Amino acid sequence: MHYILEILPSLLSGAGLTLQVFLWTLVGSLPLGLILSLGLISDIKPLQWLINFYVWLMRGTPLLLQLIVVFYGFPLIGIVFPRYEAALFAFILNYAAYFAEIFRGGLQSIDNGQYESARVLRLSYAQTIRKIVIPQVVKIVLPSVGNEVINLIKDSSLVYVIGLGDLLRAGNVATARDVTLIPLLLVGVIYLVLTAVTTFVLGRVEKHYSYWK
Repeated sequence: MHYILEILPSLLSGAGLTLQVFLWTLVGSLPLGLILSLGLISDIKPLQWLINFYVWLMRGTPLLLQLIVVFYGFPLIGIVFPRYEAALFAFILNYAAYFAEIFRGGLQSIDNGQYESARVLRLSYAQTIRKIVIPQVVKIVLPSVGNEVINLIKDSSLVYVIGLGDLLRAGNVATARDVTLIPLLLVGVIYLVLTAVTTFVLGRVEKHYSYWK
């Protein structure tokens, strides 16, 4: 117990960085994914092709590779990111592609009659999307979005590859220094707690939108 209390501050500090990456990725990727999904269902073919190519590229290559390219590859063409900003940039672009596909499916599940009814009520396209479509889409896509959010908690451990001191890196450092697996076991417990809390919050959000039957 003495050893656990000794290493816990460094693990919690790493968990703080993990949470920052997690939260800022959600803040950036959810609205970007929604915007991209509107482009995916638009009638502008060049825009559709461009966004489809972006989604294919982001979903078809590993996030780890994308992190490496952003931090180590972009400087070769004169674009330099600090470590933390490089991680956020890669994570937001990657997860926005997944959310775009999820939102696209939700948008396409809305019956065309609702758009026609909105036109009869003289609602603009923006008002139709904001007041009629999005509340229903949120209800439809919540389970899929929830799965990606849970994955994001675990994927945040990939930032170690560019030298950020996240939770997993803190555990690896303590394990290598003290030659014991206790730090990694604690890392697993912390990840489980983060996942449990996130699952609870997502459950509350789903319950909130349960009136959209």
